[in-house]
Amino acid sequence: MVFLVRTLLTLLAALPLRVAHALGALLGRLTYLVSPTYRRHLQENMQQAGVAPALRSAAIAEAGKQALELPSILLRPAEEILPRIVKVTGWDVVEQAWQAGKGIVFLTPHLGCFEITAQYYASHAPITVLYRPPKRAFLQALIEKGRRRKNVHLAPADLSGVRSLIKALKRGEAVGLLPDQAPKMGEGVWLDFFGKPAYTMTLAARLTETGAATIFAWAERLPDGLGYHFHLRSAHHELTGVTVDRAKQINFEIESLIRQRPEQYLWGYNRYKRPGGAPPSEQMA
Repeated sequence: MVFLVRTLLTLLAALPLRVAHALGALLGRLTYLVSPTYRRHLQENMQQAGVAPALRSAAIAEAGKQALELPSILLRPAEEILPRIVKVTGWDVVEQAWQAGKGIVFLTPHLGCFEITAQYYASHAPITVLYRPPKRAFLQALIEKGRRRKNVHLAPADLSGVRSLIKALKRGEAVGLLPDQAPKMGEGVWLDFFGKPAYTMTLAARLTETGAATIFAWAERLPDGLGYHFHLRSAHHELTGVTVDRAKQINFEIESLIRQRPEQYLWGYNRYKRPGGAPPSEQMA
């Protein structure tokens, strides 16, 4: 089984991006058809965010593209992957942080090709990325090998990983994480996300309290396999206040990013789930 999976991923990694995206679009539609749970989450989440139903088909296809572009990003050499980023907007905010001698907190939601963003930054400077290991050990080894590139350091989503992130920021380096990932019990608070309570991680907000620059980053998937447009920007309004206030502002900023290309967000992700042991939100009570 392990051999078959590795072989399949290797074959997928060898596909031209245009072909991978075309197959991914088909995979996305098939998944939508055969999985009632996935279908329900996608429909409910898009409706909650006020996304036009006309974009549903595109969102289904884009989710499949994300799945099939991943093998090449993890398994092919960086010198083959990085040229896929054909346009960069907002790099000046990175240079400003460097000039100020600050560390950087990169916040990248499940939007577009989020796997390629850390690799692009790592081609310029070190970055430590928070990750949650998959449940299957052989997949963990494969993903870790793919993500652990030159200048990319991995920090597991536990106390030791948090310490690694803080140490990196103290060295004036960058860290990256997915701020819209549902945290475990005790690692989040219930905050509105598109008008509905979502168990929201507090770690991202706490890292912004260190004095590091906060940069929101995502890679827009271009049509016809033409590559990616890497977007970077600071928060619309400076993040201030206590941790919970900052987490609220981060959710607002993520919503703003998603509205730029809502069809490229992973709406099928169960963002509103209640982690085991976590108290219910006031709306659930």
